[in-house]
Amino acid sequence: MSQELPHIVPTPPPEVEETFATYHATIEFHDEVRSRQELKRYCEWYYQIAESHRQELQRIRGELNIFAWFRRR
Repeated sequence: MSQELPHIVPTPPPEVEETFATYHATIEFHDEVRSRQELKRYCEWYYQIAESHRQELQRIRGELNIFAWFRRR
């Protein structure tokens, strides 16, 4: 029975293996593009938030500090 098995389940032709390799490379490429786009969007968001925080800090530094009056000796 084991001698009949190779005749029942043929090995895939080499073209199929090449097709799967191409498909796998395509999937990896698209995953890489997607991850780079997500990183780019995250970095843009991060820089926008950082800039708004810098502006808010400058605004706070420019305000009158009432608590400093109470802490004076």
